[in-house]
Amino acid sequence: MDSQTDTTLTPEQHRLKMQRRKEVQEQRVAKASQTKGLIIVHTGNGKGKTTAALGMVMRSLGHGYRVAIVQFIKGAWEPAEKAVFSRWSDQLEFHAMGEGFTWETQNRDRDIAKAQQAWEMALSFIRNTEYKLVLLDEINVVIKLGYLSVETVLAGLAEKPEDTHIILTGRGAPEALIERADLVTEMTLVKHPFREQGVKAQPGIEY
Repeated sequence: MDSQTDTTLTPEQHRLKMQRRKEVQEQRVAKASQTKGLIIVHTGNGKGKTTAALGMVMRSLGHGYRVAIVQFIKGAWEPAEKAVFSRWSDQLEFHAMGEGFTWETQNRDRDIAKAQQAWEMALSFIRNTEYKLVLLDEINVVIKLGYLSVETVLAGLAEKPEDTHIILTGRGAPEALIERADLVTEMTLVKHPFREQGVKAQPGIEY
């Protein structure tokens, strides 16, 4: 029965199929009674890693939770993001600790120093029980470049309170971090307008 497509099912067959799905889903939900703070990784070469994380930030803010964001690469909010999140200034701590992409700074020693400063700032939020969600934006890139060791980051994550969620974004997430995480999403690049059509970044899409 399940091999049949919905277009080939009679109304009664469709109803029975959906009823079985509902029963299975309810059983799964009933078993999943545990709650815990999650370690979440967004990685891959596709667009949308930070954007997806910011969606979780907005959900947390909507629930009245306190949230902290530390940007490891980008040096500041894009204007549109700043305009939106400034409305939650009493709940949201935002720190842009990077100075731009590594090909722009062209100073490895300074990049490493900035990454270390950002990590110390991140730890202060990770350890603080007042923050429900901490977003470490582009930290995977920093690890990949060797500015922070994955062992250092894993040790820091081990200090988080039980109920705190941590999101780590950026391409090239190391296997040890993926193994430790509770939820991992890999964004896969299929097509990109900049690469294939020469379309530049546009407001509302990239910033």
